[in-house]
Amino acid sequence: MKFVIYPAVESDRFEALRAAAPAAEWVNAVEAAEAEAAMPGADAVVGKITPAMLARADRLRWVQAFTASLEHYMFPALEAHPCVLSNVRGLFGDVIADQVMGYVLCFARNLHTYIRNQVAHRYEPAGGESARVSSMTGPGTVNAMDRATIYLPEATMGIIGMGGIGCEIARRARAFGMTIRGVDRFPERIQAPDGVEAVTGTDELPALLAWSDFAVIAAPQTPETTGWFHAGTLAHLRASSYLINIGRGAIVVLDDLVAALRAGRLAGAALDVYQVEPLPADHPLWDFPNVILTPHTAGYSPVIAARHLATLVENVGRFARGEPLLNVVDKSLWF
Repeated sequence: MKFVIYPAVESDRFEALRAAAPAAEWVNAVEAAEAEAAMPGADAVVGKITPAMLARADRLRWVQAFTASLEHYMFPALEAHPCVLSNVRGLFGDVIADQVMGYVLCFARNLHTYIRNQVAHRYEPAGGESARVSSMTGPGTVNAMDRATIYLPEATMGIIGMGGIGCEIARRARAFGMTIRGVDRFPERIQAPDGVEAVTGTDELPALLAWSDFAVIAAPQTPETTGWFHAGTLAHLRASSYLINIGRGAIVVLDDLVAALRAGRLAGAALDVYQVEPLPADHPLWDFPNVILTPHTAGYSPVIAARHLATLVENVGRFARGEPLLNVVDKSLWF
C-alpha cells in the first residue's frame, strides 16, 4: 500500500500519519514534480491532488482532502474518477457558531457602533443625543434606544445550509431564546437540533429570508450556490434584517450587497468570506458603519489543529484496515 502526501506536512504530523499505516510506503512530497513522480502505484493521496498527479495515477482508490470546502479541489477528471474522496468536515462547527453569535450580539446590542465610538472618543448611546435624552423618559416608554437594540428571545434566525455548522449555529441561537428555521438542499437528511421550528428545501429560501431578523449563510460553495445571493435574492430580506455569511465568499455577489446596503434595503451585514480575498482596501464595504468584516477567521481556534490531525490519522487507519471512511463526499455535489 502506498500513500502520497502533498503538499508535505511537518515531521511530527507525518510521523503520526505514518504510524496509522506503518506497513505502507509513504511519500511526503514537497514539490509538485515529486508528487507527480510518486503517483504510479499510489493507493491514496492525503492533501491536494492535481490534474497532473491524477493523470499519472494507475491504482488510486482514495483522496483525503485537507479542507472541508472542496471548490479548490474539484476538477472534471477527479469528479469522473472512481476514487473515493473525503474531506475534514465536522471540525469547525462550534468555533464558527461562536463567531456567528458574536456578530449577532454586536448587532443586537450595538457593540459594533460602540467600538467605533471608542476609537473616536465618543461617549454616546447608539442613535446619538436623541437616544440619550429619550432613554430618560421613564419606564415603559418606547424610545430611540429601544428601537436601536434587539431583544434576542423575540428575534428570528434563518439558517441557509443545515449541515454540521448550521446545526451548531442553531444550538447556540436557541440558547439565546431565538426562534430558528432553516433551509437545506436535502432537508430530509437533516437531524435538526431541538428547538428548530422547521427545515425545508431551498425552494423556500425567499420565505425564509422574508421571515428572518438574522439570515445566516452556512452553505458550501457548489456550482448551484455560486452567486446565489444576488440582487433578486437579497430583495427578499426586510429593511430590518441582517445578513451574515460564514459559508463561502462566492455565494454573495458583493456589488449587489453594496447596492442593497446603500439603498437601506437591509439593516446590516457581517461577512467573514468574500468573492475576492483579501477584500481590496478600497472596497466600499469597509466604510459602512452597519457592516462587520472579519478576514476569513471564523474557523480559527487553538483546538482545530489537533482535531484536523486526528481526523486524518483516523481515516488513514481505516483505509489501511479496509474499514468505512469518515466524511466521504459526493464528488458531483462538491460536499
